[in-house]
Amino acid sequence: MTRIDFYILAESAPRSRALFACRLADKAYRMKHPIYIHTESEEQAAHMDDLLWTFSQGSFLPHALSHKIMEEDVVPPIIIGHSNELPTTIQASVLINMASAVPLFFSHFERAAEIIDQSPTQKQMGRERYRFYRDRGYELQSHNITASSDATV
Repeated sequence: MTRIDFYILAESAPRSRALFACRLADKAYRMKHPIYIHTESEEQAAHMDDLLWTFSQGSFLPHALSHKIMEEDVVPPIIIGHSNELPTTIQASVLINMASAVPLFFSHFERAAEIIDQSPTQKQMGRERYRFYRDRGYELQSHNITASSDATV
């Protein structure tokens, strides 16, 4: 059964969720976990694609947008997508959900990460996602993240 981790950020800066998602992807990648970052839209997917190149000086996280991966391509360890259906090329064990709703395919992963900041909208959507998972009997973990906290995978 999928383990669900909620990461509660202490801030609500507009980029805080995306930057934390990059940190989380970096840590999962170093632990050899393949990752799928699910976004709300094509624009958010493109933003995450750009951010994974620039979020940390000197780091490189091999990644690609899911709609640009061809069947003959070598699939990178980090894939970013926004479709309501899980692409067939995805063999990830970690899902980082950046969308406002729970993706229908979340149970295909060993772990799912939900990142919540302190904005009222994010907190409300996070509560709804928490109830969704809880009401279905999933194991839930919550992590309070301060600026100096490290991502826990």
